[in-house]
Amino acid sequence: MPSTTSSASSATATAACSSPDAMHHFRLRPFSELLQLIYPALCCHCEQPLVGDEQHLCTACLAQIPWTHNAPIADNDVETRFIGRVPCQSAASLLFFHQSAVSQSIVHQIKYFGNIRLARQFGRLMGSELLASKRFDTVDYLVPVPLHPRRKRQRGYNQSELLCKAMSEVLGKPVITNNLVRRRYTTTQTHKNRQDRMDNMKEVFAVRRPAQFADKHILLVDDIITTGATIENCYRALMHIPGLRISIASLAATTA
Repeated sequence: MPSTTSSASSATATAACSSPDAMHHFRLRPFSELLQLIYPALCCHCEQPLVGDEQHLCTACLAQIPWTHNAPIADNDVETRFIGRVPCQSAASLLFFHQSAVSQSIVHQIKYFGNIRLARQFGRLMGSELLASKRFDTVDYLVPVPLHPRRKRQRGYNQSELLCKAMSEVLGKPVITNNLVRRRYTTTQTHKNRQDRMDNMKEVFAVRRPAQFADKHILLVDDIITTGATIENCYRALMHIPGLRISIASLAATTA
């Protein structure tokens, strides 16, 4: 004679399977598995099919990621490039950026192709690195480098904001997106030298409510640091705020 527990479990399982949500799940699963056979998920760098638990990147490409591990190191290569330009408390980047390498694929997937899941994964990794370093503990706000509204409408997102939101989940710090703003539309920085980048970014940024940042420590977050012109021009908009301290973080940085 079946036990009461077994009967209850059977009844629960039957009810679960007969619920609309469960039936919808069982109807969709074979279709989803068929789609994966026809259109398998590909590594965002080498474009080989992902297998098993692989997500976004295959195991071979994961092994090639050029991590900087510079978050706990004072006067690291990211901090030193801002000497005399931005008086930052601390600075760090998660990856070294190399042309045609895995790091370029990661940055481009997030920046140009709106890979939100990849942004969340690497944003959380950024947050974990900063948290473990202890050098960013006094940060009050995370502030993404802003896009011009026109550019944001074109893309549908701000990649630095995506990274910030994921970092916030780890660091437990609020993200401020509507105070530091980009008031002038600029052309792409990609193929410009340092001086051209500085000229292109001149007086681009503004602060709507300086009092919000007074006596605060903010973490400026960007997707990639090359010459540092963008961060430097953010600082020029912020530099007159009393008591403001600035730290810097980016997903990637070119080698100086």
